Amino acid sequence: MTGAFAAVFVALYAAHQVADHWIQTQHQADHKGRAGWVGRWNCAKHVTTYGATQLLALALLAAVTGWRPTLAPMVVGMTVNLATHYIADRRTPLFRLALATGSAAFWKLGTPRADRDDNPSLGTGAYALDQSWHIGFLFVSALIISV
Repeated sequence: MTGAFAAVFVALYAAHQVADHWIQTQHQADHKGRAGWVGRWNCAKHVTTYGATQLLALALLAAVTGWRPTLAPMVVGMTVNLATHYIADRRTPLFRLALATGSAAFWKLGTPRADRDDNPSLGTGAYALDQSWHIGFLFVSALIISV
């Protein structure tokens, strides 16, 4: 199981990076956190392509290494993975978690200031909290899938 867990985690992590930064459209990225159906719909589209990218990575892993996943753990693991990705990418739940855990100041780190010519970048606290959430749940999902 140790080898399977490591391989599954690496496949999920690599696919996460590709899906979150290359496959996701700019429109989805800009709108997935909006209120109402517009936000929910764009987040659902992103999570669908995200999941498809990860399933492709797992299929390649199986084809190349001979690893054979079991259906029930795969379904449960991917459900945890995709549900938690959706929750985080809706923005408000993760921001509320940051508030509740005393991380609100970190969440705001690096965001452009009003009336300043600040340069938005990937180096924000919100982005770091988002990515650490995703990677933590990739770990949990890999544990479940590799059982």
